[in-house]
Order: sequence, then C-alpha cells, then structure tokens
Amino acid sequence: MVSGPVQRELRRVASLATPVALTQLSSMLLWTVDVLMVGRVSVEALDAVSLGRLWLMGTGCIGMGFVFGLDALASQAHGARDRERLGDALLHGSALALLLSVPLGALLLATERVLLALGQDPVLAAAAHRFVVVQVPGLPFFLLFIALKQYLQARGIVRPGLWISLIGNVINLFLNWLLIYGHWGCPRLEVVGAGIATAVTEVFMALALIAVMRMHRLQRGADTVLDPRKVRRAGLAQLAGVGAPVALQLALEYWAFAAATLLAGRLGRVELAAHSIALNLSSIAYMVPLGISFAAATRVGNLIGAGDRDGAQRTAGVALGLGAAAMGGFAALFVLGRWAIPSLYSGDAAVIAAAAALLPIAAAFGLFDGVQCVGGGILRGMGRTRPAAVFNFIGYYAFAMPLAGWLGTAERFGLEGIWWGLALGLAVIAVALVLWIWRRGPATATALVSR
Repeated sequence: MVSGPVQRELRRVASLATPVALTQLSSMLLWTVDVLMVGRVSVEALDAVSLGRLWLMGTGCIGMGFVFGLDALASQAHGARDRERLGDALLHGSALALLLSVPLGALLLATERVLLALGQDPVLAAAAHRFVVVQVPGLPFFLLFIALKQYLQARGIVRPGLWISLIGNVINLFLNWLLIYGHWGCPRLEVVGAGIATAVTEVFMALALIAVMRMHRLQRGADTVLDPRKVRRAGLAQLAGVGAPVALQLALEYWAFAAATLLAGRLGRVELAAHSIALNLSSIAYMVPLGISFAAATRVGNLIGAGDRDGAQRTAGVALGLGAAAMGGFAALFVLGRWAIPSLYSGDAAVIAAAAALLPIAAAFGLFDGVQCVGGGILRGMGRTRPAAVFNFIGYYAFAMPLAGWLGTAERFGLEGIWWGLALGLAVIAVALVLWIWRRGPATATALVSR
C-alpha cells in the first residue's frame, strides 16, 4: 500500500506534470509541422528545413538551458512566500532571455557557413540558411516565452502556457498553409515561408503570455515583466550560474543524438528511416517524463524554499518512480506494437522490419531516459545543476558515443549497435543521478538566496 503522504505527493506531481507534458508536446509539434508541410513541396525543401532545424535546435537548447535556471530561483522563492525574490527571478529571467538572443542570433546568422563546414551540400546549406535567418527576429520572443513559462510553472501555474502553445500551433499551421504554398494571394515562399510562420508564431506566444500575466497580475513581486532599470549584474550572474550547467547538459545530449543520426545515415536509406521512426517515437514518449521533470523541479524547489527538506526528498522519490512507471508503459507499447507502429510511418517492408528490431531496444532506452530526465529536474529544483552536466558528459561521450560508433560499424550489430550504445550511456547517467539524489538529494539542500 502507498502511504498517505506519498499518495498525496503523487497526485500533486501528476496534476502538475500532465499539462506541462502537453505543453512540451505542443512545442514539439510546432517545429514538426514545418517539416511535415514543407515535405509536400519537394525532397530538397524537406532536407533544407531538416538541416536548418538541426542548427536551430542545437543552438536553441543552449538558450533554454540558461533560462531553466529559473526553476530553482523562482520555485524556492515561491515556496518561501518571498514576493521580492520572486519578482527578482522574473526580472532577471526575462533580461537573461533577451540578452542571450544576441549571441545565439549571431550563431543563426552563420547557418550556411556552419553547414558547409560540416560537409553539407551547398544548395541545401543556402536554402537552410534562408529558412533559419528569417527566424532570428523571433528568437528573443521565443526565449522570453520560455522564461515566462518557467516562472509561472515554478508557481504551479501551468494552464496559460498550455493554451497559448495550443493556439500557437493553430496559427503556425495556418501561416504555413498561406506562406509555404502561396494561398489567398500570398507569395509562394516555400522554406522561407515556413521560417516566417514560425517567427510570427513565437512573437504571438510571447506577447500573449505577457498579456495574460498583466491581465491577471501574475508578475508577483514585480511591477512588470521587465524593468531594465532594476536589472543587476549579480542577479544575472546567479541565474546564469545555475543555468549554465543545464545548458551544457542539454547541448551534450542534443549533439550526441545528432551524431547518432549522422552515424545512422552512413549505414543507408533504410537504416536512417528506421532510426528516424524510433527516435520520433522515443521523443514523443519523452514528453511525459519531461513534464514530470518540470513538476519535480517546481515541487522540490517549493518545498526547499518552505524549509521542508524531508518533503522535498519524498517528492524526489515519487517523481523518479512516476517517471520510471510512465516509461515502463511506453516500453510495453513499443515491444507489443513493434510491427504495427512503424507501419504508420512507412509502407516499406524493409524500413518496418528495421524499425521493429529497434523498438525493443528503444523500450530499454526509454526507461533510462525517463529516469535521467526526472533526475535532472530534481537537481534543477535544488539549484545543484552541475552533477547532471558531468554525468551527461561521462554517459554520452565516455560510453554511449564510442560504443555506438564501434557497434554501429560492426557488421553483426549495425543500426541496433548504435541504439545499444545510446541505451548504455543513458543507463550510466540514470544510475549516477539516482545514487547522487539518494546520497545528496533534497534532504541535504539549502535554499538559494538572490543577494
């Protein structure tokens, strides 16, 4: 039987995690729609957008990681009922988001040069550059939306971000239809149209969330979302100090999977297609532990701020168990549906067979991925983000990638070897995080201070 306190905490974490997971899934669909709709234009347009997304996401995850430093500062301030610190977190989170858009925007402006340096086709690199560069004006709005959403999540307010993300998907879909294909008298802009649609949607989402916050007075402890006169270097430095390891962790994870995709592409068309199917399914399943991760960061931070360290430790255990259980459900689905599910993506018998061979491995992969994802959220709520970055570096680059490269080129293993390598790396990360949380988790944490 589950004890009363554990059962109550399970309900709290689940009630937070559900809308957050839906919000993350909605954000993922925002980028996926571009690829699906451009794919109807031509193979070259699809390849260009895919390459552009590779660089967009590879740089964007760095900005998001820095902003995720808000998870600890805002959630602990909310738990302590400290309106001044809460307003300070909102102020500096918004300021950091806007400041980060400058160097990240410069990286996006170099898209063509980067892709050429990576050996990509010059025609595709140029088209990918056009897709990316029109999104640069939307970058500060995208990062600002992330900052405001994290601030509200830290206070347990999750529905505004969900509804605005859902509406944003509808707007993006409609603008894509207009601008990619040239309907209703609009110019047929193809890949550029997809980029413009995404940028406009990002502007809408940020402004809509600001409007909701102003309308319902959700900027607690602050007169406005951002007052440049009150921004302090020390406040920015503290937030960046907590967020930098998260940015490193996300970048290490993202580029490990990007490298795995490149390895799969070298094996052949069938292998790349099967890899893409398994990775897409794993990414969809990942949204559930990601939602639990954000819920755990909020609850752990709130309880540490309130001085209830034992409660925070209990939340950590509940969240880890919930993440493992959720991915256990997906693991069963992947194993039982390993032939039926890939057939929804492709009618090619060879691709379906290759994907069916991967899905049982993806089932094990997902269990470890879910646990490490939730573990990272617990550490964000504590404000101790460095261990996750260290464990990610060791897991991916000391274990996963060398093993994936070795097994992936072995005739006996091939594509399955790449996935076994990734699964081993995630197992190392998950075990390390669980042990660290058990020994040095929220029960030992001290609240962060803003000055």
